Amino acid sequence: MLSTLVWTPVIGALLLVLLGARLDSQKLRQISLGIAIATFGWSIYLLTKFDISLATIQLSESLAWLDPIGLSYRIGVDGLSFPLVLLNGLLMIVAVYISSDIQRPRLYFPLLLILGGGVNGAFLSQNLLLFFLFFEAELIPLYLLIAIWGGERRGYAATKFLIYTAISGILILAAFFGMAALGSGDAAFTFNYQDLNLDGVSKTTKGVLLLLLLLGFGIKIPIVPLHTWLPDAHVEASTPVSTLLAGVLLKLGTYGLLRFGLGLLPDAWQAIAPFLAGWAVVSVIYGCLTAITQTDMKKMVAYSSVGHMGYILLALATATPLSLLGATFQMVSHGLISALLFILVGVVYKKTGTRNINSLNGLLNPERGLPITGSLMILAAMASAGTPGMVGFIAEFVIFRSSFAVFPVQTLLCMIGTGLTAVYFLIMIDRVFFGRLAVEQVANQPPITSFPFAKWQEKFPAIALALIIIFFGLLPSYATKMIESSASAIAPNQTKPNKIALIQSS
Repeated sequence: MLSTLVWTPVIGALLLVLLGARLDSQKLRQISLGIAIATFGWSIYLLTKFDISLATIQLSESLAWLDPIGLSYRIGVDGLSFPLVLLNGLLMIVAVYISSDIQRPRLYFPLLLILGGGVNGAFLSQNLLLFFLFFEAELIPLYLLIAIWGGERRGYAATKFLIYTAISGILILAAFFGMAALGSGDAAFTFNYQDLNLDGVSKTTKGVLLLLLLLGFGIKIPIVPLHTWLPDAHVEASTPVSTLLAGVLLKLGTYGLLRFGLGLLPDAWQAIAPFLAGWAVVSVIYGCLTAITQTDMKKMVAYSSVGHMGYILLALATATPLSLLGATFQMVSHGLISALLFILVGVVYKKTGTRNINSLNGLLNPERGLPITGSLMILAAMASAGTPGMVGFIAEFVIFRSSFAVFPVQTLLCMIGTGLTAVYFLIMIDRVFFGRLAVEQVANQPPITSFPFAKWQEKFPAIALALIIIFFGLLPSYATKMIESSASAIAPNQTKPNKIALIQSS
Protein backbone atom coordinates (compact mmCIF):
# COMPACT_ATOMS: atom_id res chain seq x y z
CA MET A 1 0.00 0.00 0.00
CA LEU A 2 2.66 2.53 1.01
CA SER A 3 4.84 1.71 -1.98
CA THR A 4 2.16 3.27 -4.16
CA LEU A 5 2.95 6.64 -2.60
CA VAL A 6 6.60 6.28 -3.56
CA TRP A 7 6.51 4.67 -6.97
CA THR A 8 3.38 6.12 -8.58
CA PRO A 9 5.05 9.53 -9.08
CA VAL A 10 8.29 7.89 -10.21
CA ILE A 11 6.61 5.59 -12.75
CA GLY A 12 4.46 8.48 -13.91
CA ALA A 13 7.59 10.56 -14.46
CA LEU A 14 9.17 7.83 -16.56
CA LEU A 15 6.03 7.58 -18.69
CA LEU A 16 6.07 11.34 -19.23
CA VAL A 17 9.68 11.15 -20.39
CA LEU A 18 8.89 8.34 -22.82
CA LEU A 19 5.63 9.73 -24.17
CA GLY A 20 6.20 13.43 -23.65
CA ALA A 21 7.38 14.13 -27.17
CA ARG A 22 3.82 13.56 -28.42
CA LEU A 23 2.26 15.91 -25.85
CA ASP A 24 2.24 19.68 -25.53
CA SER A 25 3.00 21.56 -22.33
CA GLN A 26 -0.62 21.78 -21.23
CA LYS A 27 -1.21 18.03 -21.64
CA LEU A 28 1.96 17.24 -19.70
CA ARG A 29 0.80 19.53 -16.91
CA GLN A 30 -2.65 17.94 -16.82
CA ILE A 31 -1.26 14.41 -16.68
CA SER A 32 1.25 15.39 -13.97
CA LEU A 33 -1.55 17.00 -12.00
CA GLY A 34 -3.60 13.83 -12.32
CA ILE A 35 -0.68 11.75 -11.01
CA ALA A 36 -0.17 14.11 -8.08
CA ILE A 37 -3.89 14.09 -7.23
CA ALA A 38 -4.00 10.27 -7.46
CA THR A 39 -1.01 9.98 -5.12
CA PHE A 40 -2.52 12.36 -2.59
CA GLY A 41 -5.90 10.65 -2.90
CA TRP A 42 -4.26 7.31 -2.12
CA SER A 43 -2.65 8.80 0.99
CA ILE A 44 -6.10 9.99 2.11
CA TYR A 45 -7.41 6.45 1.57
CA LEU A 46 -4.54 5.04 3.65
CA LEU A 47 -5.48 7.48 6.39
CA THR A 48 -8.72 5.53 6.79
CA LYS A 49 -6.60 2.40 7.43
CA PHE A 50 -4.39 4.19 9.96
CA ASP A 51 -5.09 3.65 13.68
CA ILE A 52 -4.32 6.92 15.47
CA SER A 53 -4.34 5.21 18.87
CA LEU A 54 -1.26 3.12 18.03
CA ALA A 55 2.27 4.47 18.47
CA THR A 56 3.90 1.68 16.46
CA ILE A 57 4.81 1.64 12.79
CA GLN A 58 1.77 0.70 10.70
CA LEU A 59 1.06 -0.47 7.14
CA SER A 60 4.57 -1.89 7.05
CA GLU A 61 6.17 -3.41 3.98
CA SER A 62 9.43 -5.32 4.00
CA LEU A 63 11.48 -6.85 1.22
CA ALA A 64 14.98 -8.29 1.42
CA TRP A 65 17.29 -6.37 -0.88
CA LEU A 66 21.05 -6.33 -0.19
CA ASP A 67 21.36 -8.27 3.05
CA PRO A 68 25.21 -8.36 3.13
CA ILE A 69 25.32 -4.59 3.54
CA GLY A 70 22.22 -4.37 5.73
CA LEU A 71 19.99 -2.70 3.15
CA SER A 72 16.37 -3.80 2.98
CA TYR A 73 13.30 -2.21 1.48
CA ARG A 74 11.42 -1.62 4.70
CA ILE A 75 8.85 1.14 4.88
CA GLY A 76 6.09 2.05 7.31
CA VAL A 77 4.26 5.01 8.74
CA ASP A 78 3.35 6.38 12.16
CA GLY A 79 1.96 9.58 13.62
CA LEU A 80 5.25 11.43 13.13
CA SER A 81 5.62 10.69 9.43
CA PHE A 82 2.04 10.46 8.14
CA PRO A 83 1.25 14.19 8.54
CA LEU A 84 4.36 15.01 6.52
CA VAL A 85 3.42 12.53 3.81
CA LEU A 86 0.02 14.19 3.56
CA LEU A 87 1.65 17.62 3.46
CA ASN A 88 3.99 16.50 0.68
CA GLY A 89 1.09 15.14 -1.37
CA LEU A 90 -0.90 18.35 -0.98
CA LEU A 91 1.99 20.65 -1.91
CA MET A 92 2.91 18.46 -4.88
CA ILE A 93 -0.56 19.15 -6.29
CA VAL A 94 -0.08 22.87 -5.64
CA ALA A 95 3.37 22.92 -7.24
CA VAL A 96 2.20 21.20 -10.41
CA TYR A 97 -0.95 23.33 -10.58
CA ILE A 98 0.92 26.66 -10.44
CA SER A 99 3.51 25.53 -12.99
CA SER A 100 2.35 27.30 -16.15
CA ASP A 101 4.22 28.53 -19.24
CA ILE A 102 7.09 26.18 -18.47
CA GLN A 103 9.92 25.76 -20.94
CA ARG A 104 11.13 22.19 -21.48
CA PRO A 105 8.05 20.71 -19.78
CA ARG A 106 9.03 17.19 -20.80
CA LEU A 107 11.89 17.42 -18.30
CA TYR A 108 10.34 19.77 -15.75
CA PHE A 109 7.24 17.80 -14.77
CA PRO A 110 9.02 14.43 -14.44
CA LEU A 111 11.57 16.07 -12.15
CA LEU A 112 8.77 17.43 -9.96
CA LEU A 113 7.15 14.00 -9.71
CA ILE A 114 10.43 12.24 -8.93
CA LEU A 115 11.07 14.81 -6.23
CA GLY A 116 7.68 14.10 -4.65
CA GLY A 117 8.17 10.34 -4.75
CA GLY A 118 11.65 10.62 -3.24
CA VAL A 119 10.42 12.76 -0.35
CA ASN A 120 7.63 10.26 0.38
CA GLY A 121 10.19 7.47 0.35
CA ALA A 122 12.34 9.29 2.90
CA PHE A 123 9.44 9.89 5.27
CA LEU A 124 8.33 6.25 5.02
CA SER A 125 11.75 4.56 5.27
CA GLN A 126 12.36 2.29 8.25
CA ASN A 127 15.88 1.40 7.15
CA LEU A 128 18.59 4.00 7.68
CA LEU A 129 20.39 3.31 4.42
CA LEU A 130 17.11 3.32 2.51
CA PHE A 131 16.31 6.70 4.06
CA PHE A 132 19.68 7.98 2.93
CA LEU A 133 19.08 6.79 -0.63
CA PHE A 134 15.76 8.62 -0.81
CA PHE A 135 17.28 11.62 0.99
CA GLU A 136 19.92 11.84 -1.72
CA ALA A 137 17.48 11.03 -4.53
CA GLU A 138 15.77 14.40 -4.12
CA LEU A 139 19.11 16.20 -4.52
CA ILE A 140 19.49 15.84 -8.29
CA PRO A 141 15.90 16.80 -9.27
CA LEU A 142 15.97 19.85 -7.03
CA TYR A 143 19.39 20.89 -8.30
CA LEU A 144 18.18 20.69 -11.90
CA LEU A 145 14.92 22.49 -11.11
CA ILE A 146 16.90 25.42 -9.69
CA ALA A 147 19.72 25.35 -12.26
CA ILE A 148 17.48 25.20 -15.35
CA TRP A 149 14.32 27.10 -14.37
CA GLY A 150 15.78 29.52 -11.82
CA GLY A 151 16.63 33.21 -11.98
CA GLU A 152 19.67 35.05 -13.25
CA ARG A 153 22.05 33.61 -10.61
CA ARG A 154 20.54 30.14 -10.77
CA GLY A 155 23.87 28.44 -11.51
CA TYR A 156 25.48 29.86 -8.39
CA ALA A 157 22.48 29.08 -6.19
CA ALA A 158 22.11 25.53 -7.52
CA THR A 159 25.83 24.78 -7.12
CA LYS A 160 25.83 26.15 -3.58
CA PHE A 161 22.80 24.02 -2.75
CA LEU A 162 24.49 20.96 -4.27
CA ILE A 163 27.69 21.44 -2.26
CA TYR A 164 25.91 22.01 1.05
CA THR A 165 23.57 19.07 0.53
CA ALA A 166 26.43 16.79 -0.51
CA ILE A 167 28.29 17.63 2.70
CA SER A 168 25.07 17.03 4.62
CA GLY A 169 24.72 13.60 3.00
CA ILE A 170 28.32 12.61 3.83
CA LEU A 171 27.86 13.48 7.50
CA ILE A 172 24.55 11.64 7.75
CA LEU A 173 25.90 8.55 5.99
CA ALA A 174 28.90 8.44 8.32
CA ALA A 175 26.60 8.58 11.33
CA PHE A 176 24.35 5.88 9.90
CA PHE A 177 27.29 3.55 9.26
CA GLY A 178 28.47 4.08 12.83
CA MET A 179 25.00 3.33 14.18
CA ALA A 180 24.69 0.18 12.10
CA ALA A 181 28.16 -1.06 13.06
CA LEU A 182 27.63 -0.43 16.77
CA GLY A 183 23.92 -1.15 17.02
CA SER A 184 23.67 -4.46 15.18
CA GLY A 185 25.24 -6.38 18.08
CA ASP A 186 25.76 -10.09 17.51
CA ALA A 187 23.02 -10.17 14.87
CA ALA A 188 23.61 -9.70 11.17
CA PHE A 189 24.78 -6.24 10.11
CA THR A 190 21.67 -4.16 9.52
CA PHE A 191 20.42 -0.61 9.00
CA ASN A 192 16.85 -1.50 10.03
CA TYR A 193 15.59 1.15 12.44
CA GLN A 194 13.74 -1.21 14.76
CA ASP A 195 16.63 -3.69 14.94
CA LEU A 196 19.30 -1.25 16.10
CA ASN A 197 20.25 -1.19 19.79
CA LEU A 198 22.76 1.45 20.89
CA ASP A 199 22.31 1.06 24.66
CA GLY A 200 25.74 -0.49 25.14
CA VAL A 201 27.61 2.21 23.22
CA SER A 202 29.73 4.65 25.23
CA LYS A 203 28.49 8.19 25.85
CA THR A 204 31.42 9.66 23.94
CA THR A 205 30.70 7.58 20.86
CA LYS A 206 27.02 8.44 21.01
CA GLY A 207 27.97 12.09 21.27
CA VAL A 208 30.08 11.87 18.13
CA LEU A 209 27.29 10.12 16.21
CA LEU A 210 24.77 12.70 17.34
CA LEU A 211 27.10 15.55 16.37
CA LEU A 212 27.36 14.14 12.85
CA LEU A 213 23.57 13.95 12.63
CA LEU A 214 23.16 17.47 13.99
CA LEU A 215 25.51 18.94 11.43
CA GLY A 216 24.11 16.85 8.57
CA PHE A 217 20.45 17.48 9.26
CA GLY A 218 21.23 20.99 10.53
CA ILE A 219 22.33 21.94 7.02
CA LYS A 220 19.06 20.65 5.63
CA ILE A 221 16.82 22.42 8.19
CA PRO A 222 18.79 24.86 8.02
CA ILE A 223 20.15 26.09 11.36
CA VAL A 224 22.35 29.17 11.69
CA PRO A 225 25.20 29.29 10.58
CA LEU A 226 24.55 26.35 8.23
CA HIS A 227 21.77 28.25 6.47
CA THR A 228 23.51 30.37 3.85
CA TRP A 229 22.47 28.19 0.92
CA LEU A 230 18.76 28.67 1.61
CA PRO A 231 18.18 32.37 0.77
CA ASP A 232 20.07 32.03 -2.52
CA ALA A 233 18.17 28.89 -3.46
CA HIS A 234 14.81 30.49 -2.67
CA VAL A 235 15.51 33.74 -4.49
CA GLU A 236 16.67 32.02 -7.67
CA ALA A 237 14.19 29.13 -7.66
CA SER A 238 10.84 29.39 -9.42
CA THR A 239 7.69 29.77 -7.32
CA PRO A 240 6.65 26.07 -7.50
CA VAL A 241 10.13 24.94 -6.48
CA SER A 242 10.30 27.44 -3.61
CA THR A 243 6.90 26.17 -2.46
CA LEU A 244 8.19 22.60 -2.23
CA LEU A 245 11.57 23.59 -0.82
CA ALA A 246 10.15 25.57 2.10
CA GLY A 247 6.97 23.54 2.51
CA VAL A 248 8.36 20.02 2.54
CA LEU A 249 12.06 19.58 1.82
CA LEU A 250 13.30 21.48 4.87
CA LYS A 251 11.24 19.11 7.00
CA LEU A 252 13.53 16.24 6.02
CA GLY A 253 16.08 17.84 8.35
CA THR A 254 13.82 18.23 11.37
CA TYR A 255 12.19 14.83 10.78
CA GLY A 256 15.64 13.22 10.51
CA LEU A 257 16.73 14.71 13.83
CA LEU A 258 13.50 13.59 15.48
CA ARG A 259 13.48 10.07 14.06
CA PHE A 260 17.18 9.17 14.10
CA GLY A 261 18.84 11.62 16.48
CA LEU A 262 16.29 11.68 19.29
CA GLY A 263 14.82 8.27 18.47
CA LEU A 264 18.07 6.29 18.48
CA LEU A 265 20.27 8.39 20.80
CA PRO A 266 17.89 9.67 23.50
CA ASP A 267 20.42 9.82 26.35
CA ALA A 268 22.99 11.69 24.25
CA TRP A 269 20.21 13.97 23.07
CA GLN A 270 19.21 14.88 26.61
CA ALA A 271 22.84 15.59 27.49
CA ILE A 272 23.13 18.29 24.81
CA ALA A 273 19.52 19.52 25.05
CA PRO A 274 20.46 22.85 26.73
CA PHE A 275 22.92 23.55 23.92
CA LEU A 276 20.24 22.76 21.32
CA ALA A 277 17.79 25.10 23.02
CA GLY A 278 20.38 27.88 22.91
CA TRP A 279 21.09 27.11 19.26
CA ALA A 280 17.37 27.41 18.59
CA VAL A 281 17.35 30.90 20.12
CA VAL A 282 20.21 32.00 17.88
CA SER A 283 18.41 30.72 14.76
CA VAL A 284 15.12 32.35 15.71
CA ILE A 285 16.55 35.78 16.57
CA TYR A 286 19.01 35.82 13.68
CA GLY A 287 16.41 34.75 11.15
CA CYS A 288 13.94 37.40 12.31
CA LEU A 289 16.44 40.27 12.50
CA THR A 290 17.87 39.42 9.10
CA ALA A 291 14.38 39.25 7.61
CA ILE A 292 13.70 42.79 8.84
CA THR A 293 16.62 44.14 6.80
CA GLN A 294 15.57 42.55 3.49
CA THR A 295 14.18 44.51 0.55
CA ASP A 296 13.38 41.44 -1.58
CA MET A 297 10.02 39.92 -0.56
CA LYS A 298 11.16 36.42 -1.40
CA LYS A 299 14.36 36.75 0.59
CA MET A 300 12.39 38.05 3.56
CA VAL A 301 10.15 34.97 3.49
CA ALA A 302 13.24 32.76 3.14
CA TYR A 303 14.83 34.20 6.28
CA SER A 304 11.52 33.88 8.09
CA SER A 305 11.82 30.13 7.47
CA VAL A 306 15.20 30.11 9.22
CA GLY A 307 13.56 31.64 12.28
CA HIS A 308 10.50 29.44 12.32
CA MET A 309 12.51 26.25 11.95
CA GLY A 310 14.28 27.30 15.14
CA TYR A 311 11.00 26.81 17.03
CA ILE A 312 11.07 23.17 15.97
CA LEU A 313 14.62 22.77 17.27
CA LEU A 314 13.53 24.23 20.63
CA ALA A 315 10.68 21.70 20.81
CA LEU A 316 13.00 18.83 19.92
CA ALA A 317 15.45 19.93 22.61
CA THR A 318 12.65 19.86 25.20
CA ALA A 319 11.85 16.26 24.19
CA THR A 320 8.57 15.86 26.08
CA PRO A 321 5.50 14.25 24.52
CA LEU A 322 3.78 17.63 24.23
CA SER A 323 6.83 19.38 22.77
CA LEU A 324 7.32 16.66 20.14
CA LEU A 325 3.65 16.93 19.24
CA GLY A 326 4.25 20.67 18.84
CA ALA A 327 7.38 20.10 16.77
CA THR A 328 5.55 17.84 14.31
CA PHE A 329 2.56 20.17 14.16
CA GLN A 330 4.91 23.11 13.55
CA MET A 331 6.42 21.23 10.60
CA VAL A 332 2.96 20.99 9.07
CA SER A 333 2.06 24.55 10.04
CA HIS A 334 5.22 26.05 8.59
CA GLY A 335 4.82 23.98 5.45
CA LEU A 336 1.35 25.36 4.80
CA ILE A 337 2.14 28.97 5.71
CA SER A 338 5.46 29.21 3.86
CA ALA A 339 3.91 27.64 0.76
CA LEU A 340 1.15 30.25 0.83
CA LEU A 341 3.65 33.08 1.27
CA PHE A 342 5.82 31.98 -1.64
CA ILE A 343 2.80 31.54 -3.91
CA LEU A 344 1.61 35.07 -3.12
CA VAL A 345 5.06 36.55 -3.64
CA GLY A 346 5.14 34.76 -6.98
CA VAL A 347 1.81 36.34 -7.99
CA VAL A 348 3.07 39.80 -7.04
CA TYR A 349 6.25 39.29 -9.06
CA LYS A 350 4.34 37.97 -12.08
CA LYS A 351 1.95 40.93 -12.11
CA THR A 352 4.39 43.73 -11.24
CA GLY A 353 7.74 42.47 -12.50
CA THR A 354 9.50 43.15 -9.19
CA ARG A 355 9.79 41.85 -5.62
CA ASN A 356 11.57 44.95 -4.30
CA ILE A 357 9.71 46.27 -1.27
CA ASN A 358 10.97 49.80 -1.87
CA SER A 359 9.60 49.82 -5.44
CA LEU A 360 6.10 48.60 -4.59
CA ASN A 361 3.24 50.51 -3.03
CA GLY A 362 -0.54 50.38 -2.76
CA LEU A 363 -1.18 46.95 -4.28
CA LEU A 364 -4.25 46.56 -2.08
CA ASN A 365 -6.02 49.06 -4.34
CA PRO A 366 -9.40 47.42 -5.09
CA GLU A 367 -9.71 48.78 -8.64
CA ARG A 368 -6.23 48.77 -10.16
CA GLY A 369 -4.16 46.66 -7.80
CA LEU A 370 -4.10 43.12 -6.44
CA PRO A 371 -6.69 43.23 -3.63
CA ILE A 372 -7.28 39.48 -3.20
CA THR A 373 -3.56 38.77 -3.26
CA GLY A 374 -2.98 41.51 -0.71
CA SER A 375 -5.73 40.21 1.55
CA LEU A 376 -4.33 36.69 1.43
CA MET A 377 -0.86 38.06 2.15
CA ILE A 378 -2.18 39.76 5.28
CA LEU A 379 -3.77 36.47 6.36
CA ALA A 380 -0.53 34.57 5.72
CA ALA A 381 1.47 37.14 7.69
CA MET A 382 -0.97 36.86 10.59
CA ALA A 383 -0.66 33.07 10.53
CA SER A 384 3.14 33.27 10.47
CA ALA A 385 3.13 35.71 13.39
CA GLY A 386 1.00 33.31 15.44
CA THR A 387 -2.35 35.10 15.42
CA PRO A 388 -5.08 33.10 17.25
CA GLY A 389 -7.43 31.30 14.91
CA MET A 390 -4.58 30.32 12.58
CA VAL A 391 -2.58 27.12 12.50
CA GLY A 392 0.62 29.00 13.36
CA PHE A 393 -0.77 30.04 16.75
CA ILE A 394 -1.59 26.48 17.76
CA ALA A 395 1.83 25.14 16.76
CA GLU A 396 3.80 27.89 18.49
CA PHE A 397 1.59 27.86 21.60
CA VAL A 398 2.12 24.12 22.06
CA ILE A 399 5.88 24.51 21.68
CA PHE A 400 6.14 27.44 24.08
CA ARG A 401 3.75 25.83 26.57
CA SER A 402 5.82 22.65 26.72
CA SER A 403 9.32 24.12 26.51
CA PHE A 404 8.80 26.84 29.15
CA ALA A 405 8.78 24.26 31.96
CA VAL A 406 12.17 22.91 30.82
CA PHE A 407 13.93 25.90 29.22
CA PRO A 408 12.17 29.05 30.47
CA VAL A 409 14.84 31.57 29.42
CA GLN A 410 15.32 30.10 25.96
CA THR A 411 11.56 29.93 25.48
CA LEU A 412 11.06 33.59 26.39
CA LEU A 413 13.83 34.60 23.97
CA CYS A 414 12.23 32.53 21.20
CA MET A 415 8.91 34.17 21.94
CA ILE A 416 10.54 37.47 20.99
CA GLY A 417 10.81 36.00 17.52
CA THR A 418 7.03 35.92 17.30
CA GLY A 419 6.93 39.67 17.86
CA LEU A 420 9.74 40.24 15.37
CA THR A 421 7.85 38.16 12.81
CA ALA A 422 4.96 40.58 13.10
CA VAL A 423 7.40 43.48 12.67
CA TYR A 424 8.97 42.43 9.38
CA PHE A 425 5.71 41.29 7.85
CA LEU A 426 4.04 44.55 8.87
CA ILE A 427 6.91 46.44 7.21
CA MET A 428 6.38 44.48 4.01
CA ILE A 429 2.59 44.79 4.02
CA ASP A 430 2.66 48.49 4.85
CA ARG A 431 5.09 49.34 2.06
CA VAL A 432 3.83 46.95 -0.60
CA PHE A 433 0.06 46.86 -0.15
CA PHE A 434 -0.98 50.08 1.57
CA GLY A 435 -0.68 53.64 0.40
CA ARG A 436 -1.05 55.11 -3.06
CA LEU A 437 -0.74 52.59 -5.88
CA ALA A 438 2.60 52.99 -7.68
CA VAL A 439 5.29 50.59 -8.82
CA GLU A 440 8.56 52.12 -9.96
CA GLN A 441 10.41 49.55 -12.04
CA VAL A 442 12.85 51.60 -14.10
CA ALA A 443 14.59 54.79 -13.05
CA ASN A 444 13.62 58.04 -14.80
CA GLN A 445 10.36 56.52 -16.02
CA PRO A 446 6.88 57.11 -14.60
CA PRO A 447 5.60 54.47 -12.18
CA ILE A 448 3.10 51.86 -13.26
CA THR A 449 -0.28 52.51 -11.65
CA SER A 450 -2.50 49.70 -12.94
CA PHE A 451 -2.18 45.92 -13.12
CA PRO A 452 -4.26 43.11 -14.55
CA PHE A 453 -6.27 41.27 -11.91
CA ALA A 454 -5.03 37.84 -10.94
CA LYS A 455 -7.28 35.23 -12.50
CA TRP A 456 -9.20 32.92 -10.22
CA GLN A 457 -7.06 30.02 -11.46
CA GLU A 458 -3.99 31.84 -10.13
CA LYS A 459 -5.64 32.57 -6.79
CA PHE A 460 -7.22 29.15 -6.23
CA PRO A 461 -4.16 27.40 -4.67
CA ALA A 462 -3.58 30.31 -2.30
CA ILE A 463 -7.24 30.41 -1.27
CA ALA A 464 -7.24 26.65 -0.67
CA LEU A 465 -4.12 26.85 1.53
CA ALA A 466 -5.58 29.80 3.42
CA LEU A 467 -8.73 27.81 4.20
CA ILE A 468 -6.65 24.85 5.41
CA ILE A 469 -4.60 27.19 7.64
CA ILE A 470 -7.78 28.52 9.21
CA PHE A 471 -9.36 25.05 9.50
CA PHE A 472 -6.45 23.58 11.47
CA GLY A 473 -6.21 26.79 13.46
CA LEU A 474 -9.79 26.34 14.65
CA LEU A 475 -9.85 22.51 14.78
CA PRO A 476 -6.26 21.38 15.50
CA SER A 477 -7.34 18.07 17.00
CA TYR A 478 -7.81 16.62 13.51
CA ALA A 479 -4.02 16.72 13.22
CA THR A 480 -2.88 16.42 16.83
CA LYS A 481 -4.78 13.18 17.43
CA MET A 482 -2.76 11.57 14.66
CA ILE A 483 0.54 12.71 16.19
CA GLU A 484 -0.12 12.24 19.91
CA SER A 485 0.58 8.53 20.42
CA SER A 486 3.80 8.43 18.42
CA ALA A 487 5.07 11.64 20.05
CA SER A 488 4.48 10.15 23.49
CA ALA A 489 6.22 6.90 22.56
CA ILE A 490 9.41 8.47 21.20
CA ALA A 491 9.81 11.16 23.89
CA PRO A 492 12.59 10.24 26.35
CA ASN A 493 11.57 12.93 28.83
CA GLN A 494 8.32 11.41 30.06
CA THR A 495 8.46 12.99 33.52
CA LYS A 496 7.92 16.54 32.30
CA PRO A 497 4.46 18.13 31.92
CA ASN A 498 2.68 16.79 28.87
CA LYS A 499 -0.92 18.00 28.99
CA ILE A 500 -1.80 16.94 25.50
CA ALA A 501 -5.46 17.04 26.50
CA LEU A 502 -5.08 20.82 26.48
CA ILE A 503 -4.72 20.72 22.71
CA GLN A 504 -7.62 18.35 22.27
CA SER A 505 -9.91 20.66 24.22
CA SER A 506 -8.76 23.69 22.23
